[in-house]
Amino acid sequence: MAAAQVFDPPVHHKILKDDETVCCIVGGGPAGAMLALVLARRSVRVTLLEMHQDFDREFRGDTVHPSTLEILDQLGLAERVHELPSNKISAPTLLTTRGPFTPFDLSRLKTKYRYILMVHQKDLLVLLTQEAKKYSSFRLLMGAKVTDLIREDGGVRGVRYQMEDGIHELRALLTVGADGRFSRVRHLARIEPVGTSPPMDVLWFRLPHLAEEIDVPGGAFGGFAFGHILGGFDRKDYWQVAFVIAKGSYQSLRAEGIGGLRRRILEIEPRLAKNAESLTDWHQVSLLSVESSRCRRWYEPGLLLIGDAAHAMSPVGGVGINYAVQDAVVAGNLLTKPLLDGRVTTDQLRSVQRKREWPVRIIQTFQTQLQKRVIATALRAKEQETLHIPWFIRAFARIPFLRDVPPRMMALGVVRVRVEN
Repeated sequence: MAAAQVFDPPVHHKILKDDETVCCIVGGGPAGAMLALVLARRSVRVTLLEMHQDFDREFRGDTVHPSTLEILDQLGLAERVHELPSNKISAPTLLTTRGPFTPFDLSRLKTKYRYILMVHQKDLLVLLTQEAKKYSSFRLLMGAKVTDLIREDGGVRGVRYQMEDGIHELRALLTVGADGRFSRVRHLARIEPVGTSPPMDVLWFRLPHLAEEIDVPGGAFGGFAFGHILGGFDRKDYWQVAFVIAKGSYQSLRAEGIGGLRRRILEIEPRLAKNAESLTDWHQVSLLSVESSRCRRWYEPGLLLIGDAAHAMSPVGGVGINYAVQDAVVAGNLLTKPLLDGRVTTDQLRSVQRKREWPVRIIQTFQTQLQKRVIATALRAKEQETLHIPWFIRAFARIPFLRDVPPRMMALGVVRVRVEN
């Protein structure tokens, strides 16, 4: 077996130039911001590159699960996160042919945080990066768009990025691609993801809260009719709504006009009649094409992929943010010492994938089965009926020993991850 590749760039205790860093992280999402904070707290020189000028994205997920809340608690940030505008979801309700069905109840979990916290991701990212700025080893560059990888001696030695004033170089011991499911870093590294579940289209929009509001136990609702699925999350001052449609059907739906979308919403949830009147233009609606995928290899010499860049998650269960955060914590735990020592081997990068890949595989398998058996069936249906939950899922939910397995896996991860001191 060939010896693992070893680099010898500037180590942390040397004076680094502006175009040098120990760890270059591309992507200021949850994975990148968390990894930057974990490393900065341990005196690793880290530079975080975010291609946009701010963190505000309409389509970013806002579900912070108990697993992430536990990690934030370990970092001393849980209380500050709860001070942000937020809402709690513990037991969402689905409308089915046999009456309301609660797919999971987090109140029985053995954790300090028995709920999903709905918090704007931009607020969470601002909090994480502001905390990281307390450490002199951290640097944040907004509006920095990566254009190329720097390759020398058989490995990645940093990136070239574009800002308003031109092209810059940033040399690094380790480059981390945390830039999402459409990762530029992954593309430049020629690492191709493999699909793990069928793609689907989701319409993402807001509906206002009204004086006389519908009663939604658990903070979220869901339903189905005429081959469409509706899900809503209570954000206190508005409803965040996801409307799932069959892949490729968006243009035909849009051709009907915005009234067609309002009509389909009411077919599923008539109580939203007044709320839906606010939808007057398609510009209020974002189309998200989502699919689940996973890279066979998350690394090469000098380069590591984490989060959606390594494994794009299905929206089922809203676990993407939380598995990305767990990737970041594991990477920080395993790579801090090598980064401080100035030597990162491919074996050490492989260990990150080895520790995180099997939890990702398990949750993606669970998502795929649920998507095939429930969501795909609902999207194929043509008759007006509410969502039918298969008997085995209902039976599973009634057995005390088994009913908490899916919510535990979704809320806390397949394995719990801790920030090592």
